[in-house]
Amino acid sequence: MIITPAFIILLCIVFILLWFFAGTIDKRKWVRFLISLVLTPIFYFYVFYPFINIFSSYHHQKYFDSDAWKEKPALRYEMSDEIIRDSLFIGKTKKELEDKLGKSEWYGWDDSIKANSPEKWNYNLGFKPGAFNNMQECLEFNFKQDTVNSITQYQLEKTFDEK
Repeated sequence: MIITPAFIILLCIVFILLWFFAGTIDKRKWVRFLISLVLTPIFYFYVFYPFINIFSSYHHQKYFDSDAWKEKPALRYEMSDEIIRDSLFIGKTKKELEDKLGKSEWYGWDDSIKANSPEKWNYNLGFKPGAFNNMQECLEFNFKQDTVNSITQYQLEKTFDEK
């Protein structure tokens, strides 16, 4: 888990709310502090965080880990922000990318050749948590002269066959 400003702010909010709640139990400040300190992580991860995920797509970010990427494809969205923000794979060859991420799941469409191009590798990121989130996201790595030129994140479109 990456410690982000949003994470720290949300933890502080939970601590303050528990501080006020503990004041209804005992007026001694050291008891309120202990109650708040012990209950903050428990309350955050088992009550507050799941409640936030119902109404938003906020999620914890993780550092990129090649093994986790390959073994848990449903949690790739947690690592995608670092891949894009830090341009981890810009300038890497196809071989290096395949070693880190595994085989491409599919090739992207290239309008110039009107076909799927082996110069556009796609990886599914899975579903971000949230009750109202039903769209899958993907990362597309575009190659130019056998090296990664750009990385794009996009949502998969749902299409239904009408018969």
